[in-house]
Amino acid sequence: MCSVRRTALAPGDLRDALALAAAVTVVGMSFGALAAAAGIPWTLTMAMSLLVFAGGSQFLAVAVVAAGGAPVAAVAAGLLLNLRHLPFGLAIGGIVGRGALSRALGAHVLIDESTAFARARGTGARATAAYRLVGALLFVGWNIGTVVGILGGSAVPDPNAFGVDAAFPAALLALLLPSLKAADARRVGIGAAVIALAATPFLPPGLPVLVALLALVLAGKPDPAEERRRGTDGSGHGDGAPA
Repeated sequence: MCSVRRTALAPGDLRDALALAAAVTVVGMSFGALAAAAGIPWTLTMAMSLLVFAGGSQFLAVAVVAAGGAPVAAVAAGLLLNLRHLPFGLAIGGIVGRGALSRALGAHVLIDESTAFARARGTGARATAAYRLVGALLFVGWNIGTVVGILGGSAVPDPNAFGVDAAFPAALLALLLPSLKAADARRVGIGAAVIALAATPFLPPGLPVLVALLALVLAGKPDPAEERRRGTDGSGHGDGAPA
C-alpha cells in the first residue's frame, strides 16, 4: 500500500482526501443524530451506514420513516435516488477494480465524492489509487460520524450551520473542472445543469439529478484521438504526476 501511494498518488491527493473525509464525517454525525431522533434503532442506523453507504438515500429513508412512512416506501425512495450511481459506474468502471473482490469493494464506496475525486485524476494508476484512498477514508469517516451522532443525539449541530451543504457542491465542481477541458464534457455539464435547474421546482428532491442524465445525448460520438489522449494523461498529466 505504501509503495502504491508513493508511485501513484500525487503529493496533494492525501491532503484533499482527508479534507473531504472531514466534511463527510460532520454530515455523518448529523445523520446519526437525525436517525436517533426519528426513533430508528441504532443497529439499523449503523447497518445503513455500513451496508448502504449512500448519504442522500440514507437521509431520505430516515425522513420517510420520521414522517410515518412504511419501511418499504423508505427503501424504494432510497433505491430511486441511488439510480444516479449507474452512470457513475459506467464513467469510472475501469478504475474501480479488476478482480471480483476488488470490484465489489470498489463498487461499495462508489458515491458522488469518490467518483468526482477519481475523475479529476485521469484514468490510470493515479486515479485508481486516489479512488481507493478517498473511498476508504470517506467510508471510515461516515461511519465514525454516524456513531458520534447516535451517541450525541440532539447535541450534534446541523451541518448546514457550518456551510457543509454549500461546501459539497463547491468541492465537486472543483474536482470536475479538469474534465471540463473537453468539449463533450462541457456540453453535457451545461446541459445537465440547465435541465436539473428547470426540473427542480416541479420534481421531488433527487429526481432532477436523474432527469439531468438526458444531457448525455449532447456528448456526441467519441473522438478516437481525444480518447487516446485522455487514456494517456487523464486530466492533462501523466499517471502519478502532480496536478
